[in-house]
Amino acid sequence: MTIPHSLHRAAANLLDSQALIQDPAALRGATKPQLRRFDVMSLLPNGNISETRHTAPTLPLFEQAFTAFCRGSLVDTTQGPIAVEDLLPGDEIVDLNGEAQTLLWKGRTTILPTRPTARGQKRRLISFMPDSLGLAKPAACVVVGPAARLLRTPAHLRGDDTTEGLLTPVGEFMDGMNIVETAPPTPVEMFHLCLPQHSVIRVGGLPFETYHPGPDALKLVSHAIRTLYLNLFSHIESGADFGPLCHPRMEQPGTSNDKPPSMA
Repeated sequence: MTIPHSLHRAAANLLDSQALIQDPAALRGATKPQLRRFDVMSLLPNGNISETRHTAPTLPLFEQAFTAFCRGSLVDTTQGPIAVEDLLPGDEIVDLNGEAQTLLWKGRTTILPTRPTARGQKRRLISFMPDSLGLAKPAACVVVGPAARLLRTPAHLRGDDTTEGLLTPVGEFMDGMNIVETAPPTPVEMFHLCLPQHSVIRVGGLPFETYHPGPDALKLVSHAIRTLYLNLFSHIESGADFGPLCHPRMEQPGTSNDKPPSMA
């Protein structure tokens, strides 16, 4: 399935149209709308691997599908730990329950952490130093991106029975000493992984979730943006095909006011 050029233009025009309702004085120093290139590897029903390249606006809906794990992150598989960049669709990933699940999809993009988004937000990376979450948790430094969520309850929520197994944005764990923000001055290759069902896997020895957009991610977007997004996933026909979340999530800070734009 390919996307007509008109949809790419619609995505660009969508971002341009937002300027019409903003304060002109605020626009004088504003940057132009941003588009990003996303690379996808998918497992096809016949067992072959499809590799495609997509261009889409730098909306959270798209960026969160690609910016979880940095190049070099080690993922537990049935063949032992494998660097995320070396994984191929069809490889067997070991989930937190010890069960093997087939890798269906791998997304890749490149970000420059020191460059803010079109909305002025930083694409911060989070570095977990050795033993920062307990003995050998992790055993070596683990650096992840803004889309990563860790299956762990933050200290300020512990004791609440409803938060057991909470998938928490990694930024909630920063302590300024052992878990810190980092912004390399050079481009960083980022990845995310999709399995047949939403799961928790070990990356660098820590339990991170696989990709899932969330149950409400596509409810408020336009048809053009929804089509661009679904074109990234050959095994998905609608948002419901991602299935349920395996654990409850803690909301990303600011998401309540960070709704994706819509277009008729």
